[in-house]
Amino acid sequence: MTKYMSCLKRNAADIFAAFVLLSVSACAQNAPSPINTDRPAFADSSVVVPVNSLQIENGFLNTLSSGQQSFDLPETLLRFGLFDKTELRLTVPDYYYDLPASGWSDTVIGVKQQLGPVNGFDVSVVVSLSFPTGSRGITSHGYDPSIQLPWSRSLSKNWTAAGMLSVYWPTEGTSRNTNGQVTLLFDRQLTTAWDGFIEYLGDFPARGGPEHILHFGTSYKLTANQQVDFHFGFGLSAAAPSHFIGIGYSILARKMR
Repeated sequence: MTKYMSCLKRNAADIFAAFVLLSVSACAQNAPSPINTDRPAFADSSVVVPVNSLQIENGFLNTLSSGQQSFDLPETLLRFGLFDKTELRLTVPDYYYDLPASGWSDTVIGVKQQLGPVNGFDVSVVVSLSFPTGSRGITSHGYDPSIQLPWSRSLSKNWTAAGMLSVYWPTEGTSRNTNGQVTLLFDRQLTTAWDGFIEYLGDFPARGGPEHILHFGTSYKLTANQQVDFHFGFGLSAAAPSHFIGIGYSILARKMR
């Protein structure tokens, strides 16, 4: 079993190295269109990154839950535009510090397909699978699928409504605990480069209490292809974190042909 897990970790490292090499070549050219990130909201962007482009999203988060404070970074998500409406996704293992067990999270690979715009809505579907490559106390020890349906619709020149419907099948012990999740977000464009949002998240596991979270955030485009963000939130139910606060930096670049 140890040999098998070591092989999985080496494969994850190989995938990560391939994406890093791609990102180095990608940064050699300017981005083809303005950056549009998944972070810092819980709801993913309803559109994919431009074809032949690599987007690297990173962050740092401090969370207080049940009296226990934890930190995690680098929250790295790599998104590569494979076709006009298709992107490949790699969630790099995150390091969690000061949990009951500190260590690395599992690796997640996914595909995002943009379905919209449809009747004024931008809609996408994201299908992902996590691999048990994390540290002993962090990994789920299983291959965990998930599906998300992010959407958005412009309400006016400066206001946008967005959200995401999700289903996760995490491994807990020897079985899966199906989780349904819904988010609703209202975003306000404050200037050409600066926006802010308020978001609600509801998480409803088959076993365990529901989590209700109120989330606030803002992002600022340093350039057309670079963004910084700041966000914070707090729980509205006993099972939710007491509060959390985070920052992030993302960059979009074009792949060299």
